[in-house]
Amino acid sequence: MSISPPPKPRHVVAIPYPGRGHINPLMNLCKQLISNYSTTRTQNLVITFVITEEWLGFIGSEAKPTNIQFATIPNVLPSELSRASNMVGFLRATQTKMAEPFGKVFEEVEKKMKVDFIIADSFMNWVIEFGARRNIMVASFWPMSAMVFTIFHHSHLLVQNGQYPLELSERGEELVDYIPGIPSIRLADIPTLFHIPDNSLLKLALNAISYVEMANFLLFPSIYELESSVIDALRQEFSFPVYTFGPLIPYFDMGKHNSKEDNEYLQWLDNQSPNSVLYVSLGSFLSVSEAQMDEIALGLQDSGVKYLWVARGDTPKLREKCGDTGIIVTWCEQLKVLCHGAIGGFWTHCGFSSTMESVFAGVPMLTLPILMDQTTNKKNVVQDWNIGLEVKRGEGVEKLVSCKDISQLIKTLMDSEGKERKKMLKRAKELQQVSQEAISEQGSSCNNLNAFLGDILDS
Repeated sequence: MSISPPPKPRHVVAIPYPGRGHINPLMNLCKQLISNYSTTRTQNLVITFVITEEWLGFIGSEAKPTNIQFATIPNVLPSELSRASNMVGFLRATQTKMAEPFGKVFEEVEKKMKVDFIIADSFMNWVIEFGARRNIMVASFWPMSAMVFTIFHHSHLLVQNGQYPLELSERGEELVDYIPGIPSIRLADIPTLFHIPDNSLLKLALNAISYVEMANFLLFPSIYELESSVIDALRQEFSFPVYTFGPLIPYFDMGKHNSKEDNEYLQWLDNQSPNSVLYVSLGSFLSVSEAQMDEIALGLQDSGVKYLWVARGDTPKLREKCGDTGIIVTWCEQLKVLCHGAIGGFWTHCGFSSTMESVFAGVPMLTLPILMDQTTNKKNVVQDWNIGLEVKRGEGVEKLVSCKDISQLIKTLMDSEGKERKKMLKRAKELQQVSQEAISEQGSSCNNLNAFLGDILDS
């Protein structure tokens, strides 16, 4: 009997957009491709993860499978500038200044092992042409929801129907009901780039998305069952495979040992009653104003609800304002916190990864979107999935949510006997089940991951 030769090694290069909301889900996908399938074939899969020098400093020491290696390129902006302070300049730099150093790194990497496949963040549009010149397949990874991608992809329909450019304050309640896969959505709920008078950032985003149709695959960190109509519409439109792998969150790392810092806030949670703590985190990239932070602190104090708040900046001042019913930390392992039995609610900015983590944990949400896709994610949470409440901004220049309104919202979300909470919690537990079934054996995400792995290994 002849013995089949071992499968040929396969080398994938993955390049995310240099931002945490982009890097984390792509790294989670790479970890799953390597770690979650311990077949003989995956032992022959190697992934080179290309990041800027700045991000190597942030994540270089984090645990990862030995089959994943880092390669670095120079930072795209001077150190005195940041993605938050110069978003247009930063995005433009990623689309114009990264190609040349990436090419040099790619040549060095390929000297060690031939590259067979590339996974690139959709905002790194030039990678698709790079792969085509070398006859290498490129999968475009969109790190947000499929609904948000579809709105950008079909933005020309907004123009054709006279709904862009728009004056949001006057027309926000108008419905958009002509985008394939989306029954209807308010103009107020489409991504905020369409609301900004200066359309420089929107133009750069639309330019990046226009390249996706030249890719070989389109990948989403979403859950098919939560966006089936949108995914089905995209699959009808594109000739290449469209895969969902969600939730692309680090649930596979949940059992790992806690650090001393982790133990402090987790031990505090261990001493709280079930479902009694509100977890508050408004993102690591952009945040609300200092005045709004003060209102949140006063609202927390007035509500009397226990809290775990991840906050940057002047934490002693916040502690003084919101009292001693909870704790404030500068960082925590969010998914572990959300899955802790003491957590009863999550006040979030509605970043897509945070939204998916809350769905996975079965935790109802308070939603306060700040930018980009967060307004659309809020719409999903509050209107489509019915697992959250909207924190509505006030009128005027500051558009502050008052501490009294905040206190009332917190009480409504956390009232274990209240009808609204019971309804949201029931639905949250249903979506938690959907989420866990998607990643289980023969679930939609598991099947897609196996299919995509086969595409890579057989390329």
